[in-house]
Amino acid sequence: MEREEDQKAQRPLLITVAGSGGGGDCQGAVPASSSSSIAVVVGSTAVAVAGSFEFGISVGYSSPCQPGIMRDFNLSIAQYSVFGSILTAGAMLGAFASGTVADRVGRRRAMAISDLLCILGYVLITFSQSVLWLDIGRLSIGCGIGFLSYLVPVYISEIAPKNLRGGFATINPLMICCGMSFAYVLGTLVTWQTLAIIGVAPCLLQLAGLVVIPESPRWLARIGHPHEFEAALQKLRGKGIDISEEAAEIKDFTEKLQHQPKSKISDLFHKEYIRALTVGVGLMVLQQFGGMNAIYFYANEIFVSVGFSSGNTGMFAMVVVQAPVTGVAVLLMDKAGRRPLLMVSAAGTCLGCVLVGLSFLAKEHHWGKDLNIVLALVGILVHTAHRLVFCITCRLQRGIPWVIMSEIFPINMKGTAGSFVTLVNWLGSWIVSYAFNFLLAWSSYGTFFFFASICGLTFVFVERLVPETKGRTLEEIQASFRK
Repeated sequence: MEREEDQKAQRPLLITVAGSGGGGDCQGAVPASSSSSIAVVVGSTAVAVAGSFEFGISVGYSSPCQPGIMRDFNLSIAQYSVFGSILTAGAMLGAFASGTVADRVGRRRAMAISDLLCILGYVLITFSQSVLWLDIGRLSIGCGIGFLSYLVPVYISEIAPKNLRGGFATINPLMICCGMSFAYVLGTLVTWQTLAIIGVAPCLLQLAGLVVIPESPRWLARIGHPHEFEAALQKLRGKGIDISEEAAEIKDFTEKLQHQPKSKISDLFHKEYIRALTVGVGLMVLQQFGGMNAIYFYANEIFVSVGFSSGNTGMFAMVVVQAPVTGVAVLLMDKAGRRPLLMVSAAGTCLGCVLVGLSFLAKEHHWGKDLNIVLALVGILVHTAHRLVFCITCRLQRGIPWVIMSEIFPINMKGTAGSFVTLVNWLGSWIVSYAFNFLLAWSSYGTFFFFASICGLTFVFVERLVPETKGRTLEEIQASFRK
């Protein structure tokens, strides 16, 4: 059975239309990766992941800007924790509305709304004269990236051919990673106001690109626009490509869904969807309570607390590690599969948290000169590297388990399920990012040993419950869950 699925996954998705000349010889299958057939997919993905880059800048913004903002506004640790974590509170609001808005106005218009929210937020931060407007600006940005955290991976998964979907989906967490690295590096060179102004640029680029890219064919089919659906799918697959088989599969699946009632949150807990919900929510919760956003939001403070003279050295090291690790994960995504990479990354993040916990323990008990600094640096780099693999694998960042979430729910439930699962993700992120500074003051090593235990639990969760989705269409994945 497994061999049959592998053979099915290797079949070309895009077929050329037979020509009339040349003796009637049909050229047969054209590889789905041919440049003519995926050019529009590449361009559309590039526009979508401009939002991912914005996402990364927004998450990374609070770490390098912490000293400057605290100094200029005379903030306490508690006040800055509010500023740092309120991003996730806004993201919860955005996530809650993202699925409904995307289903009503389409993926492109919803991304435009998120851009406007982010632009408003950065303008408010740049010209803030009080802590209140600073927090309101950060909240608005959070709402914007809450939309993006759902919209970008869903849009990519709905436009990409099935045998290339994993590779395209990994670009989302890759660009989130690049955005964070950009914020970390640039934040050490410019003021927090200047970095806020720069944060507007990706939004403007995406707004311009949204004018020319096609809407999601699956969304167009769902709302009953057959001509626009076929035109969008043809544009994405390229001229001369026979889209009849793929279009028929999408139409057939969509027509079956039309007979089902409008989805509600309570529907997610029906037997038909409970496994998918468990996987989506479980990955979100375990990802957040594994300490991901705590390290990203407050990397500068962690390095200073463990003994570095400043956090800049550690953050530069994180940036250096992120690029090659992300590249390797992208290459392995559709070869190794989701589950093996998830399990390896969960084990690696567990080890990283243990090392950071030991570094704080070494500092407290004076175990060897500079041993704590070495352990902290190695631990955070190991955690960062494996967490990137985890996020890229899922959808996949920092790719928050976004690809799996976007793959496992059928389109009639995707809006409701996406909003709920993404809301859970940002709720967990808010809890961890707000409480982290207080946990660090309570027990620095205990905090990271707790994160390590959650990462160990993640390994078991993936091994027991998370399915492999490599090389399967969205409809095939959803059918297997219903079985």
